[in-house]
Amino acid sequence: MDYTEAKHRIEQLKAILWENSRKYYVENAPTMSDYEYDQLMHELEQLEALYPEFATPDSPTRRVGSDLEEGPQEGGFAKYPHKYPMLSLGNTYSIAEVEEFAERAAKSIDTPFTYCCELKFDGTAICLTYRNGKLFRALTRGDGVQGDDVTANARHIASIPHSLRGSGWPEEFEIRGEVLMPYESFDRLNHERELQEEALFANPRNAASGSLKLQDPEEVGRRGLFCTLYHIPTGQVHFPTHDAALQAASEWGLPVSDKRRICRSIGEIEDFIGYWDSARKDLPYATDGIVIKINEMAVQQQLGFTAKSPRWAVAYKFKAEQACTPILSIDYQVGRTGAVTPVANLSPVLLSGTMVKRATLVNEDQIRSLDIHEGDWVYVEKGGEIIPKITAVEPSRRADGASRPAFPRVCPDCGTPLVKPEGEARWFCPNTTGCPTQIKGRILHFLSRKAMNVLAGEATVEQLYNLGLVRTPADLYSLGEAQLLRLEGWKERSARRFLQSLRDSLKVPFERVLFAIGIRYVGETTARDIARHFGSVEAIQNASREELLAVPEVGEVIADSILAFFGSEANVLEIRRLQEVGLRFSVDAQERKMSDILSGKTLVISGNFSVSREEIKSLIEANGGKNSGSVSGKTTYLLAGSKPGPEKVKKATELGIEIIDEARFRQMIGWSDESMDPEPTLF
Repeated sequence: MDYTEAKHRIEQLKAILWENSRKYYVENAPTMSDYEYDQLMHELEQLEALYPEFATPDSPTRRVGSDLEEGPQEGGFAKYPHKYPMLSLGNTYSIAEVEEFAERAAKSIDTPFTYCCELKFDGTAICLTYRNGKLFRALTRGDGVQGDDVTANARHIASIPHSLRGSGWPEEFEIRGEVLMPYESFDRLNHERELQEEALFANPRNAASGSLKLQDPEEVGRRGLFCTLYHIPTGQVHFPTHDAALQAASEWGLPVSDKRRICRSIGEIEDFIGYWDSARKDLPYATDGIVIKINEMAVQQQLGFTAKSPRWAVAYKFKAEQACTPILSIDYQVGRTGAVTPVANLSPVLLSGTMVKRATLVNEDQIRSLDIHEGDWVYVEKGGEIIPKITAVEPSRRADGASRPAFPRVCPDCGTPLVKPEGEARWFCPNTTGCPTQIKGRILHFLSRKAMNVLAGEATVEQLYNLGLVRTPADLYSLGEAQLLRLEGWKERSARRFLQSLRDSLKVPFERVLFAIGIRYVGETTARDIARHFGSVEAIQNASREELLAVPEVGEVIADSILAFFGSEANVLEIRRLQEVGLRFSVDAQERKMSDILSGKTLVISGNFSVSREEIKSLIEANGGKNSGSVSGKTTYLLAGSKPGPEKVKKATELGIEIIDEARFRQMIGWSDESMDPEPTLF
């Protein structure tokens, strides 16, 4: 891989990983298994190590995923900072890498130590704060620095105590863990959703995460969630070992798992992993691995942390459950972006508690690499209980004379010849304006909750399309009640609710409208960054490639996609129609600006901060300030994080420029710092 290819691949990996992180944490609708995600993350880590000039502070290798919802003004949750940042764990699928983890620790530490091995629960992270023995606040992981306040919902989870029992607990402390949904509750919930013709949850983790973010606490209580806790951050309680801290928490009435073991060697760790790799199948809830932590608190403090993970803990992930079953046929599906994906129809087989009948084959290259023939028996995995995936063929069961499947060269929906763009692994249908599946997919995306939040689903879009009423999102705003009543099963109330939700969508902010129009690779977070950077769709449309690349988290792949989108006359016309019906295609000055506190001031930032440098720069601009890359006589402040550049500090000192730290900056702009602590910790 040469220099240019490496740069392109790094940008592509960053875009894929951030998009799938959003789907996992925010939408609770992952499209990639944990294993696939981890493999791509490892590839990015290796490339950034080989090409450090392309490693940026906002890379997913350096920041944890975020589950933050919109603020209260959008019907979301209030946000509060964590007293100690919630980091993530390094993952491995290899016992050899667990051995390497133990060897690294042993080389760094002179004193003997033990390991506390625990189940890795497949739920959604939560951080509970108890004050004077009472539950004070419950926060989600959020972005690791701040989380959504779900206290009202947590009070309706039966296993979370409102008051502690016994004695010895601190006046105030945080404890972290997971909210889980047992299989029984998951099956019941999905059955209810199926009866209501609502989208089913992919797995118990997604169901638990979605339930924790409900606006109705009473409904949360009915979902059958439970909580298990496994970590008290250092500095709040004083115990010699992690295990002793968990034992105390259990005595205070907190739901701490008893399925842990103190191990003194790699052999004992392997025995624990081996036991639970089999025994986990009998548990009433999902687990996906074992967490190995160094037990002694003093050793944990000595080893410390990397940018996003502790050096004193690692997660061993179980291999996905596997089954062998024959392929009955292969379908070729067209997505809203025109990508054609092969999907194998399988003889039904039970995996991870559900019956699997279909599995994606991703693209033509994977069919070839697996050497799949028609009627083959294949091994199917359901890693993380998400999307079934074919991993290998059993050649001994192949029928004589079986032929390889022929990947279509024309769109299976509209018959247009397919194209394969340079650098892409997938074939695409280029008929973006005439392919029915693409048209319906874009409309459905436009209507979705994270986009325009209009009360309509797949069945409604199908009816509107089949009746010839809608071909583009703009057509939706021309619909009247009489037309809607032509839809099967629709009554006056349904039609009026739908039309009202369309009127409400005119208030949706520009960043969500930009996400809704469906530019390839532009996810929700990227759309927000682009909207706030440029301020209007006209500015984006007229931006050069270099100007697009100046936006945080916009790399070459995304920049080229934006240029291609606005280079289409049909897309420009559609945006004009949407503008005419009243959709917001610019950011209000009030939305872009938080205050004028830094008006007329120029800041230079240097070093590392509790959030990304890009976020710091955005905050400076949102409060009226100007960013500069170098210290000069025009600089007002040098904002210095940890390990600032010595040359910048020296020059600022020589010029008499005031040097401020992050705490002072937070105070200046009113960015709450009351409960932040500089010491990071896990979970």
